[in-house]
Amino acid sequence: MMFTWAWVYPLFPLIAFVLLIALRDVMKKKLAVIVSLIGIGVSFGFAVYLTWMGIFQQSVIQTTKYQWFSIAGKPLYLDFMLEPLNIVMIFLVSLVSLLVQIYSMGYMKGDARITTFYAYLSLFTSSMLGLVISANLLQIYFFWELVGLCSFLLVGFWYFKPEAKEAAKKAFIITRIGDIGLLIAIFMIFQKVGSFDLRVIQHAVDSGVLTGGALTTVAILIFVGAVGKSGQFPLHTWLPDAMEGPTPVSALIHAATMVAAGVYLVGNLFFLFEGSEVALTTVAYIGGFTALFAATIAVTQNDIKRVLAYSTVSQLGFMMLGMGVGSVYASSFHLLMHGFFKALLFLAAGAVIVALHHEQDIRKMGGLWKQSKWLSIPFLIGCLSISGIPPFSGFFSKDEILYAIQLSGKKDLLAIGLLTTFFTAFYMFRLFYLVFAKKSRGDQKVHSISRSMKVSLAVLAVFSIVGGFFSFPTTSANAETITQITKLQGHAPLWLIGSAVGASLLGILLATFLYVWRQGSADGLAKRLSWLYQVSYRKYWIDELYQMMFVSSLKAVAWFLNGFDRFVVGGIVRFVGWGTMSIGRLGSMMQNGQIQTYVLVSLIAFLILFVSLAFGRLIG
Repeated sequence: MMFTWAWVYPLFPLIAFVLLIALRDVMKKKLAVIVSLIGIGVSFGFAVYLTWMGIFQQSVIQTTKYQWFSIAGKPLYLDFMLEPLNIVMIFLVSLVSLLVQIYSMGYMKGDARITTFYAYLSLFTSSMLGLVISANLLQIYFFWELVGLCSFLLVGFWYFKPEAKEAAKKAFIITRIGDIGLLIAIFMIFQKVGSFDLRVIQHAVDSGVLTGGALTTVAILIFVGAVGKSGQFPLHTWLPDAMEGPTPVSALIHAATMVAAGVYLVGNLFFLFEGSEVALTTVAYIGGFTALFAATIAVTQNDIKRVLAYSTVSQLGFMMLGMGVGSVYASSFHLLMHGFFKALLFLAAGAVIVALHHEQDIRKMGGLWKQSKWLSIPFLIGCLSISGIPPFSGFFSKDEILYAIQLSGKKDLLAIGLLTTFFTAFYMFRLFYLVFAKKSRGDQKVHSISRSMKVSLAVLAVFSIVGGFFSFPTTSANAETITQITKLQGHAPLWLIGSAVGASLLGILLATFLYVWRQGSADGLAKRLSWLYQVSYRKYWIDELYQMMFVSSLKAVAWFLNGFDRFVVGGIVRFVGWGTMSIGRLGSMMQNGQIQTYVLVSLIAFLILFVSLAFGRLIG
């Protein structure tokens, strides 16, 4: 079967956005929510059908082209492709978007701008769906930037909060740094290949038109774009700050979809990376460093959403590590599973915040296990899944990445992967115990959460439990696809599986010892290792370093240029103006209307002229 209607996926959320923006002043809030839900609901229905036909029925799937415009006589097409990786991303984006919108009915209830909020959610969903089905680089970049714009709008949605405004600006500026790298790569590819079409570019790589240093440069620049969007070191600092936006935004954009776009981009353009060992090595080691680096920061954070934010950075680094060792399958599988359990964790965290009167400091929480099973059980499922405990979904995908690292022979990266697994389990169960197991405060009152929030949590909990049993779709060796997704040969050895599970259990055991069996001992340990604790708690002072190196230095340059403009350039302009005005005043003094003055001036001028001529003749 051939699909020729890929364009419908982003269409319905886009229609919902247009209606909500155009009629937001007259449309009732309940109707606005319904319109938005219908838009994403229709796209999700198509996504379910496509997933069934494309994966389980093994249908023939091809791209669809529509002529857009021409560049130097060369036609440029709107290209839409439906291959296994695209289909899975369509399903993930539409599912999480639908559940987030259902969840937001309870979370955002009473917000005066809820119509605008749903309009932004619809635009984001449309942009993300457009991104994952695009088959040419210019189209990808268009949707890439549109997704970034939606992130800015949603992170800064509560614009009356100074923190939200600053976070939105920070996210927008830092991700633009990465986007410049992506844009340069696109221009370089067009210069070398003469096309933005992914299949043409793939053929150019296979035929040797794009190879060597040019291929390495292009691949690394594309990775720079992915670094910005996916919060990889050193462009990771925007993502934790973006938690200032509403929690549904954190779940949708900064856990399951937008930040995963960077990983998706590397996987979708993997044919560029596999031709350069330097590019793959760069991806692997930056991903591995990011995974461990962010995990060590998460162990000391006290804001429930920031712990999950640094967890997201760490897991995205883990996915990039899998890409760098050559396995699109393992990383894409973990991307999908991460979308399920991280969206679950964020939405459960949002429910905790609502239940505790918008409290986010985990040191002020506790005892929720006894007070609310609707909050406790979904959060526990998310913790077990992200920690890689079988049979939860995260176990299967994390196992695939570790196996891919082991097959690559890079023992240092395998050690980083296992160490990250240990820290992940530790900080997640530290979070769980402080919020749910620690004794509650005497004045703590727990509000019940709405039915819409419970529905979203329940669905994501199910996917987090059973998702790992469904293998990620692969492509056959002779399939003419842009992205070749091949499952790893064989199975991970028992020692590797045991090591991964053992690292997770050790992390859980340490968290249990410090926060359950001997409550308070963690504080004593932090005091004894205060310097190490401060390094983690202060996030390695990366923000302060950037403030000093870039913000303060640029401000100093700006102050200097401002002073130069005001006192040097402005002084010259003012001096010229003063001189001109002085000459004018002198002239006006002379033109006073008195005949005697005119005769006197004429006489003086005549005498000067006479003396000059006489003196000149005497000298001559």
